[in-house]
Amino acid sequence: MKKMAIAAGVILTIVLAIVGSLYWYWFNAPFQQTANIQYGERDGKPLMMDVFRPPQQNGAAVVMMVSGGWKSGPGAIRPFLFAPFLRRGYTVFAVQHISQPECTISHIVEDVQRSIRYIRLHAKDYGVDGKQLGVIGGSSGGHLSLMLGTTGKPGDSSASDPLEQQSSEVQVVACFYPPTDLLNLGESTENPGDGGPPISFRKGFGPRAETMDEWKKLGRELSPIYHITPQMPPTFIVHGDADTLVPLDQSERFIAECRQQKLDVRLDVRPGKGHGWPTMVLDILEFAKWFDEKLGK
Repeated sequence: MKKMAIAAGVILTIVLAIVGSLYWYWFNAPFQQTANIQYGERDGKPLMMDVFRPPQQNGAAVVMMVSGGWKSGPGAIRPFLFAPFLRRGYTVFAVQHISQPECTISHIVEDVQRSIRYIRLHAKDYGVDGKQLGVIGGSSGGHLSLMLGTTGKPGDSSASDPLEQQSSEVQVVACFYPPTDLLNLGESTENPGDGGPPISFRKGFGPRAETMDEWKKLGRELSPIYHITPQMPPTFIVHGDADTLVPLDQSERFIAECRQQKLDVRLDVRPGKGHGWPTMVLDILEFAKWFDEKLGK
């Protein structure tokens, strides 16, 4: 009995040490935060981002799409969500946008593209190489991440605005359960059954979603699966196979199309997981490794 008690004590000590180490890793990553940086405006309202700089920067940046249901705000910024990146020396830009339906989702896509141009224009000010920008996000943040990965464009060298001279392209993408095909929602609980826009977000798509003819054009414009090109950056998606809001099929079909074009993509499926799960923070570690690999860090 005494030996069993000693063994149990040793095991408990080890478990507590592991838990303590994980807590320290996730919640105590050092950084210097610069809040409320305005990267533009939309309808007279400021577009904001926060910057998190680790003590030893590696020169690369992670642009985090602060978005859920295409809604955004400073209250959704959680530094522990990107702690593995900070510990590897990545500078993190937490990009917010005006929430739908106050702002259309089309304009949200335009605004996050602007955020990439802003970061690239000011990269040196933040100790970042403008040619090493990656993006992460989940759900609508994943959708925005893929829109950046598939529709990012070179800058216009003839533009009078220095911002427009900058590229909106990113060099790597990692995201959770993204909507990829708004015209084919499959078994999603958001599927209206008539090919129309997602039930809960119809207003967010604006007037063009009110008629089926216009929606078919708009839905295609805003669906990453229709914008896959050979220039798309390395892309990693994690998705649960029990997700009823954004079914796994959304990621599977996107990845299949990418593989048809022989692109550098990866899909990890989490059995029994829905639209979010407690251990997602551990998947962020895999995202960080993906960035390391693709950016050569």
